[in-house]
Amino acid sequence: MHRPSVPEDLDHPELLWARAATLSVVAAAMDDGDDFSVGPLGLECWNAGGAYWWRLKLYDDGRALLCGQDSDGSYTHDGKQQIDFLAGAPQWLPWERMRHDAEGNLFGFVYWWQDGAWARAPYPDTMPDDGLAMALSWAGTGEDAIGRIVDDLVAVTETEVDPAAEVRAFIAAAEARTVGAADIEALLDAVCDQDSWYPVRPKAALAFATDLGLSAALCLGRT
Repeated sequence: MHRPSVPEDLDHPELLWARAATLSVVAAAMDDGDDFSVGPLGLECWNAGGAYWWRLKLYDDGRALLCGQDSDGSYTHDGKQQIDFLAGAPQWLPWERMRHDAEGNLFGFVYWWQDGAWARAPYPDTMPDDGLAMALSWAGTGEDAIGRIVDDLVAVTETEVDPAAEVRAFIAAAEARTVGAADIEALLDAVCDQDSWYPVRPKAALAFATDLGLSAALCLGRT
């Protein structure tokens, strides 16, 4: 990714959703330092240590919104002036919440997808970075972005199993909205050490995958 990032750095929003869903399902199964939630505003992640936060929302008509901040990589001011990350933003954004976040200096990046492309507000020439690459290294294009997710998941586990194939398979199922209980079990078996000191909660992962709408069939197995 460029620093600061440019819209062309980001992959298609459906692909980003599948990757984010994969991370959130694993996080629901074990304590990994990220707190995920899903609601009307989309899928949201807050790092427990305050290192970053982000929110991703897909709309039914093909539009999408990605916003967040990295505590180290996001430069939110140009001199003493707070950068306007909403300049030129479309009217369909959830403006009440967006203005609230902007006033709270919560933004380091805001990208919106419409008409088949990502866009953002113009940045000052003096802005060194918006923090997108640091907070969402997996949001880029190409196979390397998938590798970033694998690396992130391996970093919080003690398993000796190579998780790459199972992670990729789960991401593909999440994108197709065909995730089943067996997919979740295979993912957790690949990235979670079942004999480790930390608890693994497959039922919680299943429940969160259902909330994400990764497959309507998951509703049958939710407990």
